[in-house]
Amino acid sequence: MSAFVPDESRTFKLYTVYALIEGVILGVLALNEFVFLKSLHGSNYQMSLLFQFSMVVFVGLFFIHEWLKRIKNRKRLLRITAIVTRMPLIGLYFFPHIPEAYQYTETYHYLFLGSFFIYYLGALVINPSINHLLKVNYSHLNFGKLYSYSASANKVIMMVVTFVYGLMLDKDLYSFTLMLPLSGFLGIVSLWILSMIHYPENVAVPKSRLWQSVKLSAIEMWKIIRHNKAFRDFEIGFMLYGFSFMISVTVIAIYFYEGLQLNYSSVAFYRNAYNVLAILLLPVAGSILGTIDPRKFASITYSSILLYTIFLGLTVWFPQSVEIYGIKLYYVLLFYILAHGIFAATMVLLWNIGSAYFCAPEEAGSYQSVHLFLTGFRALFAPASGVYFYETYGLVITFSIASAFLVLAIGVNLWSYYARR
Repeated sequence: MSAFVPDESRTFKLYTVYALIEGVILGVLALNEFVFLKSLHGSNYQMSLLFQFSMVVFVGLFFIHEWLKRIKNRKRLLRITAIVTRMPLIGLYFFPHIPEAYQYTETYHYLFLGSFFIYYLGALVINPSINHLLKVNYSHLNFGKLYSYSASANKVIMMVVTFVYGLMLDKDLYSFTLMLPLSGFLGIVSLWILSMIHYPENVAVPKSRLWQSVKLSAIEMWKIIRHNKAFRDFEIGFMLYGFSFMISVTVIAIYFYEGLQLNYSSVAFYRNAYNVLAILLLPVAGSILGTIDPRKFASITYSSILLYTIFLGLTVWFPQSVEIYGIKLYYVLLFYILAHGIFAATMVLLWNIGSAYFCAPEEAGSYQSVHLFLTGFRALFAPASGVYFYETYGLVITFSIASAFLVLAIGVNLWSYYARR
């Protein structure tokens, strides 16, 4: 690795600590959809909202993108965001421990969903801030590598926590009333640490009325998409991939529960096993991203999710399995784990920092805002569409639709890479 540039070493240490704490939180949230279905007895469509909220909030970037650029005290904003968006999770401690409370009323379902909607709103501030903080403090050469090291540490912690949490839930369905409040507290701590990363002072921009800010935000986003053709192609591919991912991810949670009849430990295993490979591949993937075009890198990522979608669908025809220490292991899902490991190692880089490779350091926040806004846009309809396809046509048709969009996404990126080099 080349020598650190000013602030790079300190940024790496702070961001890695942040990533480690977030690994604990993500390890708990990895089982969230399954908790909602099995412990809270929520419906499939309500569960799709849980995932939808995590993405649809990014539509808000259309309205606050310009406002975010004008914030002088980014540290204070991150800390306020931490308190406002993480505190509601602490209230889940008071949820009842009896099934009747969830079977005969939907009150707790909506309180649960509302708490996470507020939690996910924090991403409007956090995600663009991370992208910009790292882009201005890391050199271009080290950007992908350093980010991958932090991401690897994050996944190690996430893997351990998810497995332990799955065991806890198998013993007590209501363990979420302890672990989710703990995650809320840790979320405040992690964002406090993130806020300590140096943020360069910006030239003051005259304040304008809300509608003017929205107009400026829309104009800037449109200019980026219109004039940066390579980035536009990249995002078209991402839209196609994103629709595929969003219609399948909610269906996978339902299929694990209804189709494969997995317990919490088994779900934790399948959510974790691929992370072992991802952890090993992340540093390699980070180095590759720093040396090849993101569109070519995206084609690798989309090919891996295409494979894991196919392997998961094959359980319909090849349902052979064996139970080991309470974990139901389907033979064909071993290939699903391998493909998912490649996907996890590459997508964490592509989604979080891929947009930054198409722009100058000072534009990274704006480009990531465009990327996240488009993510939110497709989340308006894709997750619920997945549940509809599954309940109407079944798993095979749903996964076939998802696979078709992935093939298109790969084609767009490869065409753009060779046509616009």
